[in-house]
This record gives sequence, structure tokens and C-alpha cells, in this order.
Amino acid sequence: MSLPKPLHVAVLMGGWANERPVSLTSGAGVADALESKGHRVTRIDMGRDVALRLHEAKPDVVFNALHGVPGEDGTVQGMLDLMGLAYTHSGLATSVIAIDKQLTKQALVPHGIPMPGGRIVTREELYERDPLPRPYVLKPVNEGSSVGVAIVTTESNVGNPISPDARGPWQEFAELLAEPFIKGRELTAAVLDGPNGPRALGVTELVVANGFYDYENKYTAGRTEHIFPAKLPPEITALCEAYAVRAHQVLGCHGTSRTDFRWDDEAGEDGLFVLETNTQPGMTPLSLVPEQAARSGIPYADLVEMLVAEALRVHAAKQAKGGGNGTADQA
Repeated sequence: MSLPKPLHVAVLMGGWANERPVSLTSGAGVADALESKGHRVTRIDMGRDVALRLHEAKPDVVFNALHGVPGEDGTVQGMLDLMGLAYTHSGLATSVIAIDKQLTKQALVPHGIPMPGGRIVTREELYERDPLPRPYVLKPVNEGSSVGVAIVTTESNVGNPISPDARGPWQEFAELLAEPFIKGRELTAAVLDGPNGPRALGVTELVVANGFYDYENKYTAGRTEHIFPAKLPPEITALCEAYAVRAHQVLGCHGTSRTDFRWDDEAGEDGLFVLETNTQPGMTPLSLVPEQAARSGIPYADLVEMLVAEALRVHAAKQAKGGGNGTADQA
């Protein structure tokens, strides 16, 4: 759909999640881009009074630049639905499922999308015994940006079993998802909605100088090399793109999403696994979706406008149906 001008866009950013600094950077970039396109922008650093501030602002559309809880887990989406506001990215039910790594597996694996096995464990279980043979990965069930991820190896200085005194996510989270560690390469593929449906923008390989692709390596300049397009066999590129688009569709994502992979290049196609699908990818200078879009011929400001246009399209479709926005929200 064409984008009317000028629009009044409220950009939600900040909040109180672990990813607050990333969200502030994303939101600032989005707001500047919208203003460069002639739109009026109200910047909102989200606090507990966010509904009142949105009511007072009366925007045409909300750009949700929040990351983590509560901006990415369905909480804010439900509020915006109740207020009758158009907003970018995915709806309530989609957000609830995609932020939860275990629910994501339950949604995607039956559709032929390979994901690592594993199970939810409590910190008390970890202190008694390893839930899986080492090496394995521990991660919070509903955090993004690799917050709280730990790789437990035979050489890990955490005790065997894990010690309560050892530094790790078990000190912060009561429950964690334990998954087998998949050796190999870190890949990611962005998906963007358009007039002909969702399409993958390509595949990036992420090469980290030290450690793995955690929060610090994601958002510290110079820590990670982005290789785009990734130097992969054509069949692996095609498979990544197909899985990313399929995950976007199965989950009911809107606007854009980014699906992350690990690929054991010694195992061919059988070595490719989806780790997660991010429904609200970052929009910072180091973020992967705007980078892939730019390399595909879509400048940052145009990408932002495309996401706003999709938000208005989805909202108009919801209004026409008189319904809400969720996983079945294939509007």
C-alpha cells in the first residue's frame, strides 16, 4: 500500500528490559529516518504511563522499537490492540509464542523446520547434575539478543555439576532451556513482507573474533564480522531462506523477522538447525535486518517506511474483519 504523508508516528523505545540500550539506539534511528521522510514523530521512552502518553499523542501508527519483555512478548501488543492503534511488527499471539523458545519449537518443528532438542531445567536441577552431556547450551526461555546464554563444556570453570557460586545465567533465571551444542557456523536470514508476500533478503554468516555471538559481541563494534552474502553451498543458502520464510509464515509474523541458525558444515543439509525467530529485530547501526536490506537495495529510511506501511495494511485488514491480531493473524 502507498504511504500517506505526513503521518504522525509514535516510536516506542527504551523500556526496562535487559535490551533497553539496544532499543534506545533502534528507536533513535527509526525516529530520525521517519523525520527525514517528512513524518511527524513522537519519541516515547516507555514507562508505566505508556498508555496515557499514547492516548495524549494520538498517533496514526506506532513503531514498536522495543526489544525484550514487555515490548516483544505480547504485553505491549495487547495494550495497543485494546487501544485500537496500528503498530509495526507482529501481533499478540505471535509475540507470545516467538519470545518463548520452547513454544517456538512446538510451533515450528511439526512443520518440518529442524530445531535442536533439549528441555527446560530448573537451577536446582543444574546444581545436582548436568541435564545433557557436555557440551551443551543454557539459555533463558524468553530473552532475546543472546542475553544470558552460556555454553557449558568439559573445560568450563563452573563445577561439575554446576556450582551455585559460578557466574552464569543460573544465578539470574530460575528456569533455563538446555540444548545440545551444535558445532559449526552462525548464520542468520532476514525476512521482509511485501506486496507479493514475505521474502528472504539473504543469508549472513557471523564470525566472532572471540567466544560466541553473545550480547556483547552483537552490539560492540569490531567484535563480529558480518559476511553477506554468506559463502555457502547454494543448497544451504536456499534452505536457510526457505526455513526463514516458513518460520515467518507459521508463526504469523508481520513486517519483518530474522531467523538464526547453526550449521555443522560437516553434516551437510542435516547439520542445519533453526535456533529462534526474532519478531522485532534490532534497527541499530550494527543490526542485521537493516544491513541485509541495504545490501538488497533498500535504504534504511525506506525500510522503516515499508514497516510502517505494512503496519497500516495489517491494521486495516483487522478493522475490516473486526478482530484482533495473533498467530492466526495472517492478515
